[in-house]
Amino acid sequence: MSANIFFTLSFLLATAISGCSTTANDELAEAKKAIAESNAIYFQSFAKGDSSIFIDRYAPDACIMAPGTPALCGKDAPLTFFRIAYRQIGLRNGKFITTRVYGGGNGYVTEEGVWQSFDANNVMFDDGKFLVLWKKTAIGWKMYRDSFSSNHPAH
Repeated sequence: MSANIFFTLSFLLATAISGCSTTANDELAEAKKAIAESNAIYFQSFAKGDSSIFIDRYAPDACIMAPGTPALCGKDAPLTFFRIAYRQIGLRNGKFITTRVYGGGNGYVTEEGVWQSFDANNVMFDDGKFLVLWKKTAIGWKMYRDSFSSNHPAH
């Protein structure tokens, strides 16, 4: 009888563990899809001069951690960053290349990759690497912590 209980408990434990793994894998697949969709339209905000596209990529409690400046955090952070990038830096287009997305199925995933920035003449003026912590919100996957740096020395 105790052998039956042992095998039953082992089966239930294995089923529970594999169920958690499936849930984590499903969440990771869902996040990867959402990240790809978000990244596909991210730079349209600069090409169109439309900050609403940019703002919609971020969670309301997001932080943007650009090099050489304090972190911009909170609901106004994306608009503040957009204005600086558009008006002062002259960003008009760009490209993200995601190299890896990983996470544990707990409502957060991390995206790792490289980026390129282009001006109004479609000339690349900067490139670098990034890490973004994505958060699953009631309205979908949003950037929660956005950290990036240039591959070039500061001027």
